Amino acid sequence: MITIPADQLKRQIAEVYRTWGMAEAHIATTVELMVEADLRGIDSHGIGMLPTYEQYRREGKLNVTPDIRIVRELPTLVLIDADHSLGHVPAEMAMRKAIAKCHETGVAIGSVRNSNHFGAAGVYSTMALEEGLIGICVTGTTQRSVVPTFGREPMYSTNPIAFAAPAKRNRPFSLDMATSTVAVGKLKIAERAGKELPVGWVVNEAGRPETNPTAALDAKPKRLTPVGGTRELGSHKGYGMAMLVEILGSILSGSFVGGRDLKTEQPGRFINVGHFFLALDPAFFRGEPGAFEADLDALIDYLHETPPADPDRPVLVAGDPEAEARAERLAHGIPMTDRLFEEVREVARGCGAPFILEAA
Repeated sequence: MITIPADQLKRQIAEVYRTWGMAEAHIATTVELMVEADLRGIDSHGIGMLPTYEQYRREGKLNVTPDIRIVRELPTLVLIDADHSLGHVPAEMAMRKAIAKCHETGVAIGSVRNSNHFGAAGVYSTMALEEGLIGICVTGTTQRSVVPTFGREPMYSTNPIAFAAPAKRNRPFSLDMATSTVAVGKLKIAERAGKELPVGWVVNEAGRPETNPTAALDAKPKRLTPVGGTRELGSHKGYGMAMLVEILGSILSGSFVGGRDLKTEQPGRFINVGHFFLALDPAFFRGEPGAFEADLDALIDYLHETPPADPDRPVLVAGDPEAEARAERLAHGIPMTDRLFEEVREVARGCGAPFILEAA
């Protein structure tokens, strides 16, 4: 592993996007959101996605000069068409719109259609925290890679859910999870590191556990498991949560499911991902300013005080690991495998962008 300062990663990604011809305002937003995922320790959704984005661009699945626009708008609702751009800019626009509307109405929803991969869902839900709001984000995906309970073939994908709520004294609660046992990016991380996959992450075409990350990634299609792994361990619950995400993210916005049109079962020229965002003002329900945050502090304290099974591993709540990773990485840099370092070099070389990364 090598480490790269966050600012250097930002400059490198910006150089690539500038060479693509992306607008400077779009570059700034996309770079910030990608590196924020890396800072939080979500390595599968930051610069690790750059080789995939370059592949999408080369295959014509990505519009780097989009006309992102509002299609319809009401006091509590907004629908945005991403014009097949990377998802970061339209997603940020939808969440910011929902937040602004929420201050007027107490709750608001943003939906995005004709989008693409947008990085880490938790980056968007936590935007609401800055305004004292609860934030929710779910998204469709670019491929089909998760096998439903009792099935043999993948019919949907990792379908993430992110939920964030503000505390006052403690770190905010911030859940960011896939409804699959792991995200596809985790397989790439394991392959880059030369590690086997844990049993239960992936199955092969016969439905048996697959522990070779290269075989799991090379499989066409990929076959991840829903949260739970097996019916006996509750995979039907992960499957059900994934359908909630698909309905809100994909069906509501009129987008593809896992990169395919449900009516024809065919991929189109573009991937057509859909996103869903909600902002909710807890002050409306509590009346007294700060009451919600104080009670959430009490709940977080209550959970932190749980007697640990291992004294060296205290009980955490969602958001703790990301906050600790962010502090560490801001101070000491973002870790990259040698393989990802070389993959980014190849992206830069392939599009004619300067390669400026230097291993610390």
